[in-house]
Amino acid sequence: MNLFYAKGTISIAPAIALIEAGLDHDLSRLDFDEAAQTKPEYLAINPKGRVPALVLADGTVLTETGALLDYIAALAPDAGLVPDAAADAAHMRAVMYYLASTMHVAHAHKMRGARWADKAESHADMTAKVPQTMAACAAYVEAECIRGDYVCGDGFTVADAYLFVVCNWLAGDGVSVADYPKITAFMERMEARDSVKAVRAKGML
Repeated sequence: MNLFYAKGTISIAPAIALIEAGLDHDLSRLDFDEAAQTKPEYLAINPKGRVPALVLADGTVLTETGALLDYIAALAPDAGLVPDAAADAAHMRAVMYYLASTMHVAHAHKMRGARWADKAESHADMTAKVPQTMAACAAYVEAECIRGDYVCGDGFTVADAYLFVVCNWLAGDGVSVADYPKITAFMERMEARDSVKAVRAKGML
């Protein structure tokens, strides 16, 4: 497998999951500063021009963070990356869907305003709103998403990789993580994991 990623983006979540799952993989870094995701070579892999993309040995290409995380967990069932209890697994996925549909979108308004509006003043207004919307997201995560040490209690799941990367954006979005004790403890716990240490050592975050 070959994971296409860009530094600091949500594509680091499946990179963490691959390590947690103990799966052999290669990494291909895209330089967003050079708009590598918009070049024909990458668009031939992922026409959406976004990361992550996971290319399988047979050439199949998988995209979308949540889908990749579920796929990785399915390949390594013994790693226990999805809870056994159906309700817990549903909570895990609910958190991932919230991150994808709401928190990631709120973050993207800071630098991707052109996706939603054309006028510069509209982009500036969206950027100005980001600290408020991301703080609201953080408050929801604090109250509803973290159920113990991790998203689903005591055990690490793929949702934790997802949440960790998104919460890494909070400070840059003008949100004080210290205001959220559960998130603060969660982030410290994640930083202590070998998988996170490994991606940091590779300069991926």
